[in-house]
This record gives sequence, C-alpha cells and structure tokens, in this order.
Amino acid sequence: MSVTDFKAAKKWSKIPKDIQKRIVNNVFCSTCGVTTIVNYTLYDDRFGVLLQGKCEKCGKDVARLVEDG
Repeated sequence: MSVTDFKAAKKWSKIPKDIQKRIVNNVFCSTCGVTTIVNYTLYDDRFGVLLQGKCEKCGKDVARLVEDG
C-alpha cells in the first residue's frame, strides 16, 4: 500500500485491521470476479476512502470504495 493522501490514511486507520483485511480481500475484478487488491493507493473521496490498485490474479486495474460510516 502506498499513501499519497493523509486524510485518506487517517480515515483508513480508523477501520479495524481485521475489517481492512476483509475489504482488501473482497474487491471485484471484471475479469476474475472477487479478488484481492494489491499495490493499492489510498485516496480521499467525498464518499469515503478509495483504494485503487491491481487485481492479484490478472493484474488489471481495480478499485474499492469504502464509504464513510
């Protein structure tokens, strides 16, 4: 994981580690279906935290939005 957005990192750090792991391991890829996101970056989004990275299986770009609670 790389962090270029301090606000996103702060939001992400408030999520319990076990939930973070579940989120990272439950990302949709248009080729592979449910996959794990790797080499991801955190971004602050108006709806929450956006994870953008690669599919662990095929390497395609994938993303996951974690909405603010």
